[in-house]
Amino acid sequence: MAVQVRTLRKTGRGGYIAGAAMAAWVAAAAHAQEARPMRYDASWESLARHEAAPEWLKDAKLGIYFHWGVYSVPAFGDEWYPSRMHVKDSAVYKHHLETYGPIEEFGYHDFVPMFTGEHFDPEEWAELFRRAGAKFAGPVAEHHDGFSMWASKITPWNAKDMGPKRDILGDLFQSLEKRDLKTIATFHHARNLQRHAHEWELLENRGSKYNSDSHYRYHPGWPTASMDPRLQLLYGNLPEEQWCEGIWLGKLAEVIDHYRPDIIWFDSWLDRIPEHYRERFCAYYLNAANAWDKEVAIVRKQQDLPIEFTINDHEQSREPNAQPVLWMTDDTISMGSWCYTENLEIKPVYRIVHGVVDTTAKNGVTLLNISPMADGTIPEDQRKVLLGLGAWLEKNGEAIYGTRPWVVAAEGPTAEPAGGYSSREAFLNMEYSAKDIRYTASKDGRTIYAMLLGVPDAGSEIRFKAFAEKSIRPGKVGLLDGTGVDWKMEAGALVATMPRGVGKDAMVVVFKIQL
Repeated sequence: MAVQVRTLRKTGRGGYIAGAAMAAWVAAAAHAQEARPMRYDASWESLARHEAAPEWLKDAKLGIYFHWGVYSVPAFGDEWYPSRMHVKDSAVYKHHLETYGPIEEFGYHDFVPMFTGEHFDPEEWAELFRRAGAKFAGPVAEHHDGFSMWASKITPWNAKDMGPKRDILGDLFQSLEKRDLKTIATFHHARNLQRHAHEWELLENRGSKYNSDSHYRYHPGWPTASMDPRLQLLYGNLPEEQWCEGIWLGKLAEVIDHYRPDIIWFDSWLDRIPEHYRERFCAYYLNAANAWDKEVAIVRKQQDLPIEFTINDHEQSREPNAQPVLWMTDDTISMGSWCYTENLEIKPVYRIVHGVVDTTAKNGVTLLNISPMADGTIPEDQRKVLLGLGAWLEKNGEAIYGTRPWVVAAEGPTAEPAGGYSSREAFLNMEYSAKDIRYTASKDGRTIYAMLLGVPDAGSEIRFKAFAEKSIRPGKVGLLDGTGVDWKMEAGALVATMPRGVGKDAMVVVFKIQL
């Protein structure tokens, strides 16, 4: 992959200048790629041969990632702090001015030394994710802000050289792989390029919503407009071709070559990247995975990559019906920001469990976000929810892991809205009851798991209408834990009597129905 990059090396004064170090890396990467058995050309037609969802991901059902970076330092607003601190009519701008002073004197880059991460413990984090029931995990490798969470040679703005001075992604990947967990690296950096800097005077009068496809506002006198080559790399103030080739594509190639992630996941705005760069990335990653003998997945949002060989992601939303192909939802553990902020409200564990159950029944995978503090502490309220989720999955994972959608995915009065992200508020406030049922099936189709999203009163009758509608006759009915259940077939449903002994704190009641 001939990635031509305007690269940097340190000078004696601690600055960065264009140099030959990256050129050597580029040459090595190109040589290595030429030596690999090529399977894909950089064209949608060739890439369409890739099987989008590997079997292990169809079985996994749950992954964990985290928004943790320089934006965690101010702990105000949300992870968009670096963007909104440059919007003069925003609450974040006013907070920044009152707390840290004018942007000219304290820019976003001044937060970097404050991002210490001294309590980051990759072994402890990986073990927490395993106990939470995750089958894959990893960091936001780079958010819109231009700060890389790995030991990058492309930019000085990386966690190994600055801030924590740790290879966050690399250290965590090692700890995850020791526990047989797959790895994910998420990329949000398609917004980092300042695409409209040359129009700043015109755009200045367009209000807070202008420049929606660039994260940072260009303004003379602000660091975002600096000609310092180091600051230009953070704030995306580079010529578009140079940025696309060396920053967007170069960083992806660097993570692929050095860390071999099992999943690469993209946030929105990927459509702002010229098509031929997206084709080149996909071919590079899939050919590398072929050389590693590894089944990998590419996840994207909207229509940013062809669906034939990628997986579609719904942010903070789910599908209203089961889908014929695997999909993913990324959702966060909180009711608000994706990164840590003061007084962040965390969802109760039952809501997380219900979301996982609903997603799984409809052929989806849940990617759950958590929000560590800037010092690397995962707050106790978030830990409690993760461990609660893990405890539920420890008891009921048979109905989740390795299952497939059944002929009916759901029944009951509570229906998920269509509309994806635009319906996120409805999903955020959604409450289920014991009348809402979600179904999964074993791979061989001989065992059906019917999950009630609530706990009925003992002795009450539960009606599973799907069995009558599909003319399916059960052979044995009981709870997943082995508790026997009285049941009968009626014209309109399989009718089971709720046994005693199930506490109201169970969150979900799982019936195991063998055909």
